[in-house]
Amino acid sequence: MDSPTQAPTKSDSQLAQPVMSNNDNHNTPGSNHSLDPLRIAQKQFDEAAVYVDLPTSILAKLRVPERALMVNFPVMMDNGEFRMFTGYRVQHSTARGPAKGGIRYHPDVTLEEVSALAMWMSWKCAVVNIPYGGGKGGVICDPKSLSTRELEALSRRYATEIAPWIGPERDIPAPDVNTTPQIMAWIMDTYSMAVGHPTPAVITGKPIELGGSLGRTEATARGTQVCVRRAARKLGLNLNEATVVVQGYGNAGSISAELLHRDGATIVAVSDSRGGIYNPHGLDPVAVLRHKQETGSVVGYPGADVVTNEELLTLPCDILVPAALEKQLHAGNADQVKARIIAEAANGPTEPEADRIFHDRGTFVLPDILCNAGGVTVSYFEWVQNMQGFFWDEDEVNSQLERIMNRAFDAVMAIAERKNVHNRLAANILAINRVGQAVRLPGIYP
Repeated sequence: MDSPTQAPTKSDSQLAQPVMSNNDNHNTPGSNHSLDPLRIAQKQFDEAAVYVDLPTSILAKLRVPERALMVNFPVMMDNGEFRMFTGYRVQHSTARGPAKGGIRYHPDVTLEEVSALAMWMSWKCAVVNIPYGGGKGGVICDPKSLSTRELEALSRRYATEIAPWIGPERDIPAPDVNTTPQIMAWIMDTYSMAVGHPTPAVITGKPIELGGSLGRTEATARGTQVCVRRAARKLGLNLNEATVVVQGYGNAGSISAELLHRDGATIVAVSDSRGGIYNPHGLDPVAVLRHKQETGSVVGYPGADVVTNEELLTLPCDILVPAALEKQLHAGNADQVKARIIAEAANGPTEPEADRIFHDRGTFVLPDILCNAGGVTVSYFEWVQNMQGFFWDEDEVNSQLERIMNRAFDAVMAIAERKNVHNRLAANILAINRVGQAVRLPGIYP
């Protein structure tokens, strides 16, 4: 049931009122700070909602989170003093199953950002058709400034604060920006102590030794690789002749670069939070990663020119992989992007106006809720293995991941072509319809 509906009515316009934010942003049009992430997510929702055959009341429910938790908690620092931290956990929808979504540690975490990410997780899980809803968490902190002991204390205290909200059948966190398998291990242990027994299925992205899944570390990048391969085939682009730019050289970005390099593509530029490097003749992604591990940044890699993150986005290339934070592509730079394919390994890197520019120019966007869904898909595999107490080998994980990603790619492309809409809109139409039907069929209780 994804046929277009009538234009929005007056009651639909009431759905468009902003929620959970009293921050009207008056930045210059085209600025990448013009909208907070929640408003971006809601604008994307509003655009897709008119294409699905769902009652206005269900659309109103899907436009906002089911629940949002803010916690303020003390952590004892190494100098013996207590410091207060603020964290969040948001559950956007549990209509299709437990909430699922990562936890990020970053100085710029906000409730609006976490709420947007939770909404995108609902759509992402629905696009790949796994039985999860969407959730997300975050703590306002700079983890690079914390010692290992302070980081553990923060993680355990945050886990204690959100423990009543999470659980294997309620809400299952995972790693995200600046969080690691070790942090997941601390959170799992803290929760397990609270309930009195080991509960590995409470969290995914754990170390293998604690019930993590083989293939999880590479999953986001491997899903991106599958989508890029399919997009290149669709456009008649030979990956052996393709050039790639990667913004963000963390887990998703660095592994995406390595996998695409193995496919024959030439990696010409990469970046991290400190800046970027560019060599039109190609970079060795493994050597660049080694340099970053040794020095703390890709900047300074021998034989490469220094570029800013903003310059990197507009370099000549066939494939651009945004793998950093939100709102990197916007009305101010979209018409300067030269890539034929944009593969969103990050969440929310493109603002709505940029989507329209890319669609008009014929730029092929692989939207985040499709392109980077490999991570949550293998997280689902990890949860299934934990619940069953039966573990798969890596070949099976990768085979199942490729099957699911290919199926999702085909479903999104079918809607895009049938309705003549851009790929993100098609993915959102697919996802919103699936989640909406899960709300509609059982009805509203009580």
